Amino acid sequence: MTVHPARERAMRRALALAARAQGETSPNPVVGCVVLDPAGDVAGEGYHPYAGGPHAEVVALREAAGRAQGGTLVVTLEPCDHQGRTGPCTRAIIDAGVRRVVYAVADPHPVAGGGARRLAEAGIEVEAGLLADEAERGNAEWLTRTRLNRPHVTWKFAATLDGRSAAADGTSQWITGPEARHDVHELRARCDAIVAGVGTVLADDPRLTVRGVRRHDHRRTPRRPLRVVVDTSARTPPTGRVLDDEAPTLIAVAEDADTTALEGRAAVVRLPRGDGGLDLAALLTELRDRQIVSVLLEGGPTLAGSFLAAGLVDRVVAYLAPTLLGAGPAALGAAGVGTLAEAHRLHIDDVTRIGADLRVTAVGRAVVPPSPEPVAARREN
Repeated sequence: MTVHPARERAMRRALALAARAQGETSPNPVVGCVVLDPAGDVAGEGYHPYAGGPHAEVVALREAAGRAQGGTLVVTLEPCDHQGRTGPCTRAIIDAGVRRVVYAVADPHPVAGGGARRLAEAGIEVEAGLLADEAERGNAEWLTRTRLNRPHVTWKFAATLDGRSAAADGTSQWITGPEARHDVHELRARCDAIVAGVGTVLADDPRLTVRGVRRHDHRRTPRRPLRVVVDTSARTPPTGRVLDDEAPTLIAVAEDADTTALEGRAAVVRLPRGDGGLDLAALLTELRDRQIVSVLLEGGPTLAGSFLAAGLVDRVVAYLAPTLLGAGPAALGAAGVGTLAEAHRLHIDDVTRIGADLRVTAVGRAVVPPSPEPVAARREN
């Protein structure tokens, strides 16, 4: 496909606009849109700011007004063809007299998808796939949720250059510097749920909250991701900070666990047991049913190893400090690897210096639909 320079510039702008709402749109995708007039000049732009708010195409068309007539609409996700709290974007595009629509990624949603076909039936020229890889990365959480019918999981950890998450005596605060720790809060603010194992709760008494991050003006309250403790035997102490009122908390326990000490302190869900603990696929199903799109897995090494062994980690974000310990617990526990041929192979997506530390982001294989069977993700207009 020959790339038109003005359309490529518009798509890059649309991707940047979409990124402004990262962490704000769940359970919806992030979407950016630019409208070009017939001469190829920018006539309007917009992005989907939050679930229930106007879609990106509607915002951009509203700004473009009459200049959209005969022009080109460039958008990061195939326009929806679904009547919800607002009308379908396809109808707004057709009514505006747009001549051409260029989108990056097809909408896999079983209800909202199909917009390209609707536009083509209305005589609009439709092009797909422009900067699709970049758009896939920007919408990885929602695409995973929609295609695989489970939340997207990012495992985050901090370690020394020799892979230690703590010293031999157990001390771990702080391996990384203040800039990296602030970056972790930015990461938390973009997710729907923060998951930790009970071992981490007992050892560190973490709060697992978002602190020091300013949200968009339209959000009246700070971001409060759901805190999830994977606690097979219900050992979470009633006085733990993870049970304070700074954010909602869900304790996942085994079906036969005694939860008397947790009554009135947090929501509890009972799940079947899996290999060495809880059934993690069942946990993700529970979170999916609670409209969780993105999960940040924060600890500890045993739980992270179990998620990896189960094939349930989509992205890894590692904060590496220029420090060597030589002894102490490793950042990752047993992960189902017995020989090098069984290693979990990832692709480096980004390496960024954060203060004195490095942030390395790696991703697994591309997310594709496992079967043509439709999934039941909800998308709000």
